[in-house]
Amino acid sequence: MRIAEIYASIQGEGLLTGRESIFIRTSGCNLRCWFCDTPYTSWAPEGEEQSVAEVLDRATEWRDVEDVVITGGEPMLHAELSPLTAELRALRKQITIETAGTLFLPVDCDLMSISPKRANSTPSQERDARWHVRHERDRHAPDVVRRLIAQHSYQLKFVIDAPADCEDVEAYLTEIPEIDRSRVLLMPQGTTVEELAVRADWLEAYCAQHGLRYCPRKHIEWFGFTRGT
Repeated sequence: MRIAEIYASIQGEGLLTGRESIFIRTSGCNLRCWFCDTPYTSWAPEGEEQSVAEVLDRATEWRDVEDVVITGGEPMLHAELSPLTAELRALRKQITIETAGTLFLPVDCDLMSISPKRANSTPSQERDARWHVRHERDRHAPDVVRRLIAQHSYQLKFVIDAPADCEDVEAYLTEIPEIDRSRVLLMPQGTTVEELAVRADWLEAYCAQHGLRYCPRKHIEWFGFTRGT
């Protein structure tokens, strides 16, 4: 599997915010969000091919860290994800998988962190006409999401850029009513503290009024918009 980076840091998003974690970041993605904050795994994928054994050897350097987050890119692109999670489970690691919810693999996982890509994520035709079409075609896979939430403990994180995006999330939740609203997190789009604060002003209030969770991007507050954090 192609690996962009492996590092230890603190989880900055979602239900496990604040947990010391090992991050395994795969490279390669089947989507191209215009706001992707790791373009080195999507628009211009970097990294080297590594075996499951090589990934484990690197990830277990931090022996006292129990939490492992496998992220990307899109980890579900890599068939090696299944044996990798089995090996991590044998080592008694707590496993989170970050996915857009468009692909399915059988995996061992304690938290399936699904980030459905809504219409607000599609790149413009001017930026890339081919990916505009491909992303819009592939971004929505409700049957995959249903399968993932039926088999795993989960959270759903939606990137919110404007107030209208909240209405789109509500339409999504209506389409898949089995989703537990207490596990739905709305996260402001942005890569600076200032951008996040502007959207937090109204997004926190919206979440409180509609029974959803507000999801800050604490790693940006703690470390800035920096790789390896």
